[in-house]
Amino acid sequence: MSEKVCIIGAGASGMTSAKTLKEQGIPFDCFEMGSDIGGNWRYNNDNGRSAAYDSLTIDTSKDRMQFSDFPMPADYPIFPHHSQILRYFEAYVAHFGLRPCITFRTQVMHVTPAADRGFIVTTRQVDSGQEQTGQYRAVLVCNGHHWHPKLPHFPGDFYGETAHSRSYRNPQGLADLNVLVVGIGNSGVDIACETASVARQVYLSTRRGAHVLPRFLWGRPIDKFVTPFSSRLPTYLQSFLLEKLIQLDRGDQTKFGIPKPDFRISATHGTVSTELPELVQNGRVRIKPNVSELRGEQVCFADGSLENIDVIIYATGYQITFPFFDQHLINVTNNAIPLYHRVVPLGVPDLYFIGLLQPLGPIMPLAELQAKWVALLLTGQAALPDRATMAAEVAAYQAALRKRYVNSTRHTIQVDLFPYIRELEKEMADGRGRASRAFLA
Repeated sequence: MSEKVCIIGAGASGMTSAKTLKEQGIPFDCFEMGSDIGGNWRYNNDNGRSAAYDSLTIDTSKDRMQFSDFPMPADYPIFPHHSQILRYFEAYVAHFGLRPCITFRTQVMHVTPAADRGFIVTTRQVDSGQEQTGQYRAVLVCNGHHWHPKLPHFPGDFYGETAHSRSYRNPQGLADLNVLVVGIGNSGVDIACETASVARQVYLSTRRGAHVLPRFLWGRPIDKFVTPFSSRLPTYLQSFLLEKLIQLDRGDQTKFGIPKPDFRISATHGTVSTELPELVQNGRVRIKPNVSELRGEQVCFADGSLENIDVIIYATGYQITFPFFDQHLINVTNNAIPLYHRVVPLGVPDLYFIGLLQPLGPIMPLAELQAKWVALLLTGQAALPDRATMAAEVAAYQAALRKRYVNSTRHTIQVDLFPYIRELEKEMADGRGRASRAFLA
């Protein structure tokens, strides 16, 4: 069997995985469908899977997002623009000499377990269409989860234009139109606020509302109010304290005309926007409930109101999809996939998922730590527990999600930044202990 490992994707998770395996002397092939690195952060990526829009900036501060051994430039703003993030990734790849390790314009078509162990991986050269098959001892899946649009199905028909937020780039062409944005997550709110500068009227539809958080709170980036210490407090207390701080700084969001949801901040993935409250208050963005019916050139909402709409933009999230796996091998149901510590699937040896997370915080440092754990497993420095132990951890994690979060396919891969770091560090230490005991046995 080949000693090589296959890495799928050269976005942020694939890059840090490649860097980690290279440092550990683990041979690998990294396949990227596009012609360059960066994944979702490469604007108009020719892999066809980037959702970055012109004005996109990160919603966590730069020093929280950066990799542990490669700081972002000091002159970057606290919340960098997507073009700055891409330059940072390009510098990371150049600094660690990763570009020669990546095979570009190559799509992974099929991954299937080999007869002995490991996997048979079939790839296709995008430009020539030529396919090639190779065997690998392990596979690291780093293809991201913000690329396959999830669209709602409303009764009726709509005669105007529709699009998913993944294809949105800027408000060009929306001048003097009535625009409906469906979804009050970060992308939906960004798009609603930006299009309000040119549209006749913007409507923002939401099923259950959201806590809208400012980027800065008391002059400090809001994500800095979560610290390793505060993250050890009970979740309800963290939520209560953050809500009170926001009220003292900005006031209740209802005073701007944004309905207050009937759940705590900690029960959903946060929506960060400084602009939305003012735009709702001055009427440039009007909050509407869920869509109940499409009626040609009009949209009917759950409160019975009817509005003339020219364009609908669905900011309704993404499906977690792995087109290169047979369904019997990896089955994703309602965006849920059972993974031990969000990395290791049950019953499929030597397969690992990197960056398949929706953190309250950045993915990048967590993907880096996941890759370090996987490298320990691949080199035999750490070992996994038995399947029953892994299944129990997965069941406990899923039960905790159901207890904490509102019921939504948006909340199937949630983690908190510092608790998850502690979780992985503990597993790495436990895994080293298992490997030592097995060696001595």
